[in-house]
Amino acid sequence: MTRIIADISASLDGFVTGPDPRPGSGLGTGGEALHTWAFSDDPDDRRYLSEGTARSGAVVLGRRLFDTVDGPDGWDDETGYGAGEVGKPAFVVVTSALPESVRLADLDWTFVTTGLGDAVRTARERAEAASAAGGKDLDVVLMGGGATVGSAIEAGLVDVLTLHLAPVVLGAGTPLFTGGTPRTLVRREVFATSTVTHLTYAVC
Repeated sequence: MTRIIADISASLDGFVTGPDPRPGSGLGTGGEALHTWAFSDDPDDRRYLSEGTARSGAVVLGRRLFDTVDGPDGWDDETGYGAGEVGKPAFVVVTSALPESVRLADLDWTFVTTGLGDAVRTARERAEAASAAGGKDLDVVLMGGGATVGSAIEAGLVDVLTLHLAPVVLGAGTPLFTGGTPRTLVRREVFATSTVTHLTYAVC
């Protein structure tokens, strides 16, 4: 069964970037600390990341995040989706306008201009097709940015929230939650490593 999983790193005070995120510094000031775990040598972190990357049948991201990962200082052959895993699932970008060009042309990009709901539906179709072709269940992963993940949760599009809680207080930045419809979360897993606490919740 294909699940819709929102997967994002956050600080202890609830920010998914540091202050002043901008081109060339998509995570803002100090925001790199949120993703220390993804580049850690801790074998538990490595296994967690590898398993999550392998389970990704399609990935949804917003236009701002696309511009960061496709930019000149973005992903390459050594660091891509899943950090060092450099996974290559189908990528679905929700955007109001198509990009003029794509640097990472070897990846499978689909651009959806009709809203987040349509982007998630497209990603589900791609993940289900990949599941059928590979003979194993694969998921849709909403990797961000924060506004995309928050909007998907608000719209009731998410089945599972996986939060990587980094031991850092940023003080300001992009918040994951900005109010809106209350959601009940049911804890499914808490897994602490030397660098981060991985929290998994079912979203009701």
